[in-house]
Amino acid sequence: MKTLLQLDQVDAFYGAAHILHRMSLEVKEGERVALIGRNGVGKTTVVNTVLGLAAMKGGAIQMAGRTVNRPRTYMAAQHGIAVVPQGRCIVANLTVEENLQLGAAVARKGFWNVPEIYKLFPILQERAHTPGTALSGGQQQMLAVGRALMANPSLILLDEPTEGLAPVIVDQLGEIFNKVADQGTALLLIEQNMTLVTRVARRYVAMAKGAAIAQGEVHAGSLNELHEHVMV
Repeated sequence: MKTLLQLDQVDAFYGAAHILHRMSLEVKEGERVALIGRNGVGKTTVVNTVLGLAAMKGGAIQMAGRTVNRPRTYMAAQHGIAVVPQGRCIVANLTVEENLQLGAAVARKGFWNVPEIYKLFPILQERAHTPGTALSGGQQQMLAVGRALMANPSLILLDEPTEGLAPVIVDQLGEIFNKVADQGTALLLIEQNMTLVTRVARRYVAMAKGAAIAQGEVHAGSLNELHEHVMV
């Protein structure tokens, strides 16, 4: 299987603050990987380093098999990687459909288009001409996922996608993530809800103090093992 994203012994900083310490991670085609750990261990910084928002000062990053020496925000999309950011980042002045169209800006060909997104999220079709920020939290998260899919990515990075959402919405999103993965898109799921992780992921990487400290397969009996890595 082709490697879509690889961090090899990466050190990353915000200014003088050293956040990632020789962090290593790999996601291959079709994989469903969960990145887990307590709050503040550097999980979001992994995403920000890939996007060039945190400064990489050691190690190497590969996207779609190509080494990226100085990551920039636009490079991930060019290499087939889409991001559903923490906080969703819905564009306030655009409608639901206009927000979706932003995701298609990279013009990658593939399965996902507006009609297919509406099949996946019927509520978005109902609210197509509503300002994106007028949606509920769960609907905004659906919009953020739909916008990422519009890029027809090989890999989606999902940063805390269920944060602050009701359990019924979390269940719906779990079903959606599995549908997306079944369609062939690889997932890197950064998540605190271990029940969701066991439903979606097939492999996990656990972080502590800016580095990967454990990894393994996710299966029906993994819940206690996973909780050990996120409990304060």
